Amino acid sequence: MGSYILRRLLLVIPTLFGIMLVNFALVQFVPGGPVEQAIARIQGGGDVFGGFAGGNNDAGVDTMARGSDSTYVGARGLPPELIEELEKEFGFDKPPVERFFHMLWNYMRLDFGESYFRAISVIDLIKEKLPVSITLGLWSTLIAHLISIPLGIRKAVRDGSRFDTWTSGAIIAAYAIPGFLFAILLLVLFAGGSYWQVFPLRGLTSDNFDSLSPLGKVADYFWHITLPVLASTISAFATLTLLTKNSFLDEIKKQYVITARAKGLSERKVLYGHVFRNAMLIVIASFPAVFISVFFGGSIIIETIFSLDGLGRLGFEAAVARDYPIVFGTLFIFGLIGLVVGILSDMMYVLVDPRIDFEKREG
Repeated sequence: MGSYILRRLLLVIPTLFGIMLVNFALVQFVPGGPVEQAIARIQGGGDVFGGFAGGNNDAGVDTMARGSDSTYVGARGLPPELIEELEKEFGFDKPPVERFFHMLWNYMRLDFGESYFRAISVIDLIKEKLPVSITLGLWSTLIAHLISIPLGIRKAVRDGSRFDTWTSGAIIAAYAIPGFLFAILLLVLFAGGSYWQVFPLRGLTSDNFDSLSPLGKVADYFWHITLPVLASTISAFATLTLLTKNSFLDEIKKQYVITARAKGLSERKVLYGHVFRNAMLIVIASFPAVFISVFFGGSIIIETIFSLDGLGRLGFEAAVARDYPIVFGTLFIFGLIGLVVGILSDMMYVLVDPRIDFEKREG
């Protein structure tokens, strides 16, 4: 197992390199880069993309596709020295290949640079937004597994019963409801919409959080996260429940289960002593995907609806503003976390079923 983990860790390097290379190459063809964003702000337009639609900004700047004195949209009338200074400030006075390898060298030294437009380092910005994403990702994944696994086992044991039919209907309905629509429904019902004011409308903590007692801080924290976590959990909960049920049904029908029952073992001993270990392998395999999707990808709409300032909104705003240090810094960190979580998933395979040997399979 040790040599397998070592090989997987070594594969992280070329995988990350490929991820960064592909995204860096794609960015070179995306219009409206940081220099153009800065030009739009200097000219007072506020939106660099207005030039691509053929419109004019508030200052009446000429937004022809290409100016005679500059290659940037909306740059006519600005001194060439200012354009050169902006290019140098953002590092665009160097060839793309040199910029790419310079970025990788900095990342190897854990130097992720500073935001173009926020005057704060990428690491500090991520630390600032991380509590929100940890809250949504960790609690949503934990609750989904705590509910889905027992429910899926129960449905497999009582397959075809009235309980299985009714819960399947509820699960399918939950899966069909988009997370953002469910979030709006929760706001309308429980956050002062048209019915009850039970939970707060926005934020992760109250304004007087620092003055609360330790127990009061815990209660205030859970009071604020209840609705966002419920909205983030619903789709993962439905998928995981059906996955657990189908996995257990497949195992229950196998010969070793029939043999264990013939030996006189109790149903509980058969289910949790033999079936559980094999059936849970596919559930464990899905854990990294569930966690990563909730932690990084699925939170942007939930964060927006509940006014939470997390990594989802940070990534979206950075992409819109072409704040490349944030875009590539978060891409590198999240890619690394995703790859490491995948290795941890393989290790969990072995913990659940010691019979699995990845080294022999590779051999």
